[in-house]
Amino acid sequence: MNILATMCYIDDGENFLMLKRTKKDNDVHHGLTISVGGKIENGESPEECVIREVKEETNLDIIEPTLRGIITFPDFEEGINWYTYLFTANKFSGEITKNCNEGDLVWVKKEDIKNRKIRTWEGDYIFLDWLIDNKPFFSAKFIYEKNIFKKYFVRFY
Repeated sequence: MNILATMCYIDDGENFLMLKRTKKDNDVHHGLTISVGGKIENGESPEECVIREVKEETNLDIIEPTLRGIITFPDFEEGINWYTYLFTANKFSGEITKNCNEGDLVWVKKEDIKNRKIRTWEGDYIFLDWLIDNKPFFSAKFIYEKNIFKKYFVRFY
């Protein structure tokens, strides 16, 4: 099965707004700090999805999100391939919700990401570095086996 999804890192210049996943049962991301985002709904564009998902999870309205890359996670969960559009947003308005139903929203210093001071997927550190270093648009594939990071491939454009 193939799933289309979005991820978004809201960028205030020094930090990314991220989600520490703590609230869902049987969550493959439980205890990790990851992006906000989610599955693309029928008929929705990636941009429409990321705007909707950010609003639902954070209560923020993002303006002109920037598509930074596309990441494929083949067989990330047994029989499920994720095709993910990765966005950043540095223009936003609103107040961050205190009641996200998936976990706790936290501002994470880019320096702490670079120094591996958060708990996230091993592969996420790699593409987060690309975002922080302002690398060009990319298409990447990150391969995990039973939640263990194995390798990646990338092409920058």
